[in-house]
Parts: sequence; C-alpha cells; structure tokens
Amino acid sequence: MRCPLYKTKWWLSLLCFAVSTVHAADIRVEVRKTTGEPLENAVVFLKSDRLKSQLKPLSNVEMAQKHRAFVPGVLVITKGTAVDFPNRDTVRHHVYSFSPAKTFELKLYNDKPEQPIVFDQAGVVELGCNIHDSMLAWILVSETPVYTQTNQQGEAIFPDQIPEHYEIDVWHASLPYSSPFVTSSVTVDAQPVSLSMTIPDSGERL
Repeated sequence: MRCPLYKTKWWLSLLCFAVSTVHAADIRVEVRKTTGEPLENAVVFLKSDRLKSQLKPLSNVEMAQKHRAFVPGVLVITKGTAVDFPNRDTVRHHVYSFSPAKTFELKLYNDKPEQPIVFDQAGVVELGCNIHDSMLAWILVSETPVYTQTNQQGEAIFPDQIPEHYEIDVWHASLPYSSPFVTSSVTVDAQPVSLSMTIPDSGERL
C-alpha cells in the first residue's frame, strides 16, 4: 500500500504506516491419507475470530436432484445460508438428513419445495433419498467465509494471512460416516506457515 504523505491528512498517514507494518504470510496445508498419499478435493476451512465476524449467508444456492443423483455431490455453504432442493428428474424424491448439524425431511415431491432449508449450524450434513438408496451427498456448513479445496498434490494454500491464531478444519468424502471435521491450528507471524494433516478413510476410526 503506497501512501504519498504529502497528499494525506496526518491520521491517514498513521493508518498507512500501521497497514504497512502488518506482514502477511501464506498458510500452506498439506492433506494426506494414512498411507502418505496426497488427498485431492479435501475441503479446508480457515478460521479465526476475525474471519468468523465477516461471515455472511450465501444467496441463490441449490442442491438439485438430476439423473437420480444429487448435484453437486458436495456443497459448501456458510452458516445461515438457505438452500433450495429442486427436483429435475421425472420421478419423485424424498430428501432427508439425520445429521446433528441439520435434521430435516422433504417428503415425496416433484419440482421444488415451496420453502428452502436454512442451515444455521456449522458442521457436516449428510443427505439421502428415502426412495433411491444410491443417492448420497454432503452439505458442509462453514462458520468462516474462507475455505478452499486441495489440489492434486493434496495442498491448500491461503495466501497473505495476517498474523494471528487460526484454526483449520478439513473434511473429505472418504471420512467415516458421521465423522466431524478433522482439526488443527497454527499461529501466523511474519513467516509462511506449513502443516500436514492426515485424513482417516472409511475403514478407520478417528
């Protein structure tokens, strides 16, 4: 941030100086299987009190049913987001979840229910269809607006994070049924931070 002091008021100059003295650093999270292989498409959430205070619900979000499958298979939303469940098949579906983060039921229907479902608690919501047992999907309800997915190397990078303490949550579809997020934490100063996290598969206990 460049601040031409001769053109600014004294308090703006102080603000510019304060901003310039905060050294942001990258946070690199490496997610692996218990075998040591990198895990692609894991969802990684970055949390702090500051980030949580910036949380806002998303708009125009849907979890559709098409070709007797949920689309998308994994949906990430922020807490407080309302989600529509349109049925784009020619058969009726019966969508439900028994997850602690959100328990609900949309009984047999075509088209779209009149009211969306509001997800007001952070956590993992597992979806099923009472008619088609093969249908399965997840809604990940986040309490932070900052999240990303791991690449083919199992890496998630959060660039230019200011110095403070962060909590990190990780989730992957291979986790055992009803598993919560896998968690860790880091403290950022002026240097880049790296950490490695391991995700147990469905045959292992957390």
